[in-house]
Amino acid sequence: MAEVRLAAQERTEFGKGASRRIRRAGLVPAVIYGDNEDVKHVSLDGHNLNQALKQPKVILEIEINGDVIPTAPRDVQRHPVRHNLRHIDLLVLDRAALKARQVEADAVMRAEEAAVERELDPVAVAEAVSQLIAEGADPATVVEQALEQVEAELKANAEAAAAAAAAEDAAEAAGAAEDNAEAAPEE
Repeated sequence: MAEVRLAAQERTEFGKGASRRIRRAGLVPAVIYGDNEDVKHVSLDGHNLNQALKQPKVILEIEINGDVIPTAPRDVQRHPVRHNLRHIDLLVLDRAALKARQVEADAVMRAEEAAVERELDPVAVAEAVSQLIAEGADPATVVEQALEQVEAELKANAEAAAAAAAAEDAAEAAGAAEDNAEAAPEE
């Protein structure tokens, strides 16, 4: 489970110019909201935030004036060309959401490890785990279900590719037979 603590600075200036000054200083403007909390406008260290966002289902513990607020990234805005962070919306997590996110993150990490062992795509398995948990599957058994689902999809894709190749070969052979029949001299 990835929990990353980031120090935040409260923002008092708003608007395009203020955001540009914040970004030039290596910070990212952020808004924290949800769970009946007042909206907080803060700025976070851009490098540390970018590193934290690389982890799946990360919980960002935002420290403001000695208080620690558990949050989850809700909306991450990046520059369209350079892909650097422009702004982030953070949703405050209550205890139930925090626990659910931790359980899902643990399942995703176990699934990625199992996928590597079975030589499957860890991203596809992690997505399958998240989807199964969202559908209400038991987190204790979801890893094996996701692995079986991805293996079944791979098998189906391989069979479809083989059938398409066989159909293409048959069409090619039929075309060659027609060409030979047309080229044969008539008696």
